[in-house]
Amino acid sequence: MKRNLAPISYKENTEALAKFAKSLAHPTRIAILKHLENQSCCFTGDLVGVFPLAQSTISQHLKELKNAGLIQGELKPPKIKYCINQENWNMAKSLFQQFFD
Repeated sequence: MKRNLAPISYKENTEALAKFAKSLAHPTRIAILKHLENQSCCFTGDLVGVFPLAQSTISQHLKELKNAGLIQGELKPPKIKYCINQENWNMAKSLFQQFFD
């Protein structure tokens, strides 16, 4: 079988869907999003009180969600306030709906 080195051309938004899916690949991240969906915003320390995990673990999950664009953080020294990025959250929901239809 001969390998083709040409780049793969994906359909529109396929890479965005994959990025969102990868960020949701851990149950704690899904739980964090569910929690944030019911809050206007919260701080990392608030999440430590909700989930039985170390602050460093929560921070790592928040970093993954932020890198995917599903949440956004606002620096309120010495803390960071997190909330859902509504634009990307709506895009992710739409892309998943299209994928499953």
